[in-house]
Amino acid sequence: MNKNFLISWVAIFVVWMAGSFAVHAAWLGDTYAGFPNLYRSETDSAQYMYLMLLAHVVMSAAFVWIYQRGKENKPWVAQGLRYGVAIALLAPIPMYTIYFVVQPMPASLAVQQIIGDTVLLLILGVIAAFLNRATSA
Repeated sequence: MNKNFLISWVAIFVVWMAGSFAVHAAWLGDTYAGFPNLYRSETDSAQYMYLMLLAHVVMSAAFVWIYQRGKENKPWVAQGLRYGVAIALLAPIPMYTIYFVVQPMPASLAVQQIIGDTVLLLILGVIAAFLNRATSA
């Protein structure tokens, strides 16, 4: 584990937490509140916030670790966007599709979750690429 990994890990963690708050609390929070049988209340979920933080610590580390091992000597913006798309195809797109199949929620909510998290992953991919771009000698 080197300094660049740690800096990238912390940056991705902070942006991911903020972005998740923006998508799931600010944008979709009222929608989630309309489904009390599917989602915890704000008060109930607060007691588990440490698990949310832990999950984001782990996801951020994995996100940076995978990016650093798979990056190529190509333009960093495009590479970051490709990485964000790849992670979106691996995680939120199938995950929210599966949730829609097994939970009684409107399709519009699943689409909003997919869009919100995919945009966030594109941003995170570009940040990871920027922080890990090749420096000229």
